Amino acid sequence: MCGIIGYTGNDNAKEIIINSLSALEYRGYDSAGMSLFTDNGISTVKTQGRVSELRKKASVHFPENTFCGIGHTRWATHGKPSETNAHPHGTDNVMIVHNGIIENYKELKKEFDDSLFYSDTDTEVIAKILDKEYEETHDPIKSIINTHKRLKGSYALGIIFSDIPGTVFALRKDSPLLIGTGENGMFIASDISAFLKHTNKYIRLEDGDTAMITKDSVRIFDTDGNEKSVKHETAQRNADEIQKGGFSHFMLKEIFEEPDVMKDTFSSITKDFLPDFSETISDDSFFADIGTIHIVACGTALHAGLMGKYFIEKLAKTPVTTETAGEFRYSEPILRANDMAIIISQSGETADSLAALRMLNEKNIRTLSVVNTQGSTIAEESEKVIYTLAGREIAVASTKAFNVQCEVLFILALKIALVKNTLTSDETKNILHSFSTVFSNSIPSILKNTAPFEKAAKILSECNNAFFIGRGYDNYLGQEASLKLKEITYIHSEAYAASELKHGTISLIEDGTPVIAIATDKKFFEKMRSNIEEVKSRGAVIISVCCEDADIIKEISDCVITLPSEPSYCHPFSAATAIQLLAYYTALEMGRDIDKPRNLAKSVTVE
Repeated sequence: MCGIIGYTGNDNAKEIIINSLSALEYRGYDSAGMSLFTDNGISTVKTQGRVSELRKKASVHFPENTFCGIGHTRWATHGKPSETNAHPHGTDNVMIVHNGIIENYKELKKEFDDSLFYSDTDTEVIAKILDKEYEETHDPIKSIINTHKRLKGSYALGIIFSDIPGTVFALRKDSPLLIGTGENGMFIASDISAFLKHTNKYIRLEDGDTAMITKDSVRIFDTDGNEKSVKHETAQRNADEIQKGGFSHFMLKEIFEEPDVMKDTFSSITKDFLPDFSETISDDSFFADIGTIHIVACGTALHAGLMGKYFIEKLAKTPVTTETAGEFRYSEPILRANDMAIIISQSGETADSLAALRMLNEKNIRTLSVVNTQGSTIAEESEKVIYTLAGREIAVASTKAFNVQCEVLFILALKIALVKNTLTSDETKNILHSFSTVFSNSIPSILKNTAPFEKAAKILSECNNAFFIGRGYDNYLGQEASLKLKEITYIHSEAYAASELKHGTISLIEDGTPVIAIATDKKFFEKMRSNIEEVKSRGAVIISVCCEDADIIKEISDCVITLPSEPSYCHPFSAATAIQLLAYYTALEMGRDIDKPRNLAKSVTVE
């Protein structure tokens, strides 16, 4: 959520910053702005709405010979989306851009006359404090460190001082911030995608670090003002990952990438069709003597965690709790010495999940993270980590990341089962050999036939409410399906265990209400048919997502999305692809902004 970019170098800062902000659009935002050094000092332009509007304004506002500045895409937290509340914020001395939330901003604001503030943001308070410190110290590093010590909350800051042209400063606490080091200049950014077209070399700021960046140097200071050594890293990604590659939307492109990323992830954590996590977990003793496993995550990752709960309990006979990260650490969870926690996060920077991880670390619970971003904060602070190889996910609605998270948890369940002797090596090999058909055959076949999704999309596009029902893991898939539909179509939808229909939910069914029945587990087919009959008799339109052999489901459905015939453990993964396509084609039918749905952010880096 929100995006920071800063640049100083030999090239056109206006174009670089605008293009970098475009690369950060996937994070979610409602306004944008930028401040550049010009011959007349710092000049600023801002807009509510898209970066494309900022580009138009910037083209007439700034000269071409600009070589240093900062930019921002804002996702509103304090104050409504508006040009006034858009970043950068500042004074005559200093301009800043900010990701995060300042928890004590009201207290700090009392130090100043209310008439001095033009916005409703907590960010403007930071600028006033920093301006005051700089007036007193005339030392940019000392003034930033002094400001840092007064702030409570999470924040990443990009800063320029009006009397230090050509230099960008940065500060990080609990919100990601990178420094890109290129031949023609230096960058600061909240995400590597912002500068990947220019360089894949970067420096990761640690919590409390203050950085001073010129076009050919980087200096980093700790909270006492002592200069630190600089550690350079090289990203394994490339700029092609943030191109659509001929697809109409990033979301569709990322769904079509699922067979490849699942194959890559499979190869990275298996060997000879047995689980192999030795690249990051060298000793099997990490999986021994586990009591309860606590899976902690948010949003789509939480739904992957529910799938993980099913797999681990089914295969490894080990109790699992799955809870949303934002509630977990406040719920006084019952934790025992031999418990293990699994933190799932696509970005590795999700604030609620990170806070839960830190609480678990304080209590000496063994922690394992499942993340998609190497070197991310959650990965670095976990005892062990398993990386999903989904590659860059640009669309706000997560798709391929969900599938590989589920895949990792499935194979992890098999590993624990082997360690606990609830499965033999031969049984595990057979399961994984069958599972490999998911990405080699099943999902590719689903992607080839869009007709059933387009038919279902026409039904859903004309409704205001929809319901998903399922049993067992299909219930968990329904929760993810409902989230996807809500995220990108804005249709209100709910997901329920089909067994709960009689306990109040069925009162919401009326003529024409779409009910999407996910039925991939054979042992529930007869029960699901009864549940479908119940809602159909009350006027529901039935869209079923089911297996080829689910004839008793198909014959009472109005629209059928048929999954390939495959072993039972494979069904959840092909069904996941199907529900993603269902949401996509519905949003397409409705003309929604699929990759950038309103009010949503890709990486939620504030609690």
